[in-house]
Amino acid sequence: MSPDSAARGTPPPGRERDPGDAWVEAPGGERYWGRYGAAGVLAVDPSRGVLLQHRAEWSHHGGTWGIPGGALHQGETAEDGALREALEEAGVPRSAVRTRAVWRVDRQVWAYTTLMVDVVKPFDAVAGDAESLELLWVAAEQVDALPLHPAFARAWPSLRHSIRVRPRLVVDAANVVGSVPDGWWRDRRGAAERLMQRLEDLGHGGVGAAALGLDGLRWHPGIDLVVEGEARGLDAQEHVSVIDAPGSGDDSIVARVRELAAGGVSPVVVTSDAELRSRAQQEGASVHGARWLLDLLDALDSATAGGAARDPR
Repeated sequence: MSPDSAARGTPPPGRERDPGDAWVEAPGGERYWGRYGAAGVLAVDPSRGVLLQHRAEWSHHGGTWGIPGGALHQGETAEDGALREALEEAGVPRSAVRTRAVWRVDRQVWAYTTLMVDVVKPFDAVAGDAESLELLWVAAEQVDALPLHPAFARAWPSLRHSIRVRPRLVVDAANVVGSVPDGWWRDRRGAAERLMQRLEDLGHGGVGAAALGLDGLRWHPGIDLVVEGEARGLDAQEHVSVIDAPGSGDDSIVARVRELAAGGVSPVVVTSDAELRSRAQQEGASVHGARWLLDLLDALDSATAGGAARDPR
């Protein structure tokens, strides 16, 4: 489902209603569906395209195409709500997708969140309720040929561009750890492991789009942690892959950048080493210093300690 005033019509009789299934009216008279806001999932499959929902005729703008989604439940995060709706309406399993980026349309009294997810395990889309006429995987270049929900049509150009954007952090562990004089030299492996755990939290919580110079609200880039010497042998995490440098960490980072760039991924190297910065940029990477990453990690720590939700609402 897509953000719009009067986002949908009244559900058919007999459909179980949640307290969030209600209209919100703005001071100007515009109406939005979802007392607590709404959210949807744009699922991207590398071979099949994007998953679209042919909207039921009884819904507002019935017969048009958009993405699975709907009203949030009370206390539910936008990400959880989007994934729940995608499962209910289109059979999208949480275990089969990984969040790449988040967008948010804010109408002051109401907000709609779009969750772009990558399909990491192919699945068959199945309509789970009466809200879909059909579900279809559509190549990105063919989406404009369909009669789109007006709000989705407005959002689609930016979303289509972002589908091609695949950032990935490549972190120079020795340089980042060495930038903070906290006694890391007494336990290099332990210091690298602590950094990895913080990166895992970052992978889960995401990076603000502005920090990466991208569109949207938040991105969840994959992360490669390149370690060398005594720090080698760490176990990979859900969001963090570990690259054990057999020799020079710098050489391993440059090799990884070259590999990512050749595969259409946008490498973002994190290091304050001037020579490595130059080498990485020559291979097509953007580069940020260690302080850039530490500031992101510190901000995430502060938000978590303060009880701030990771959800963007």
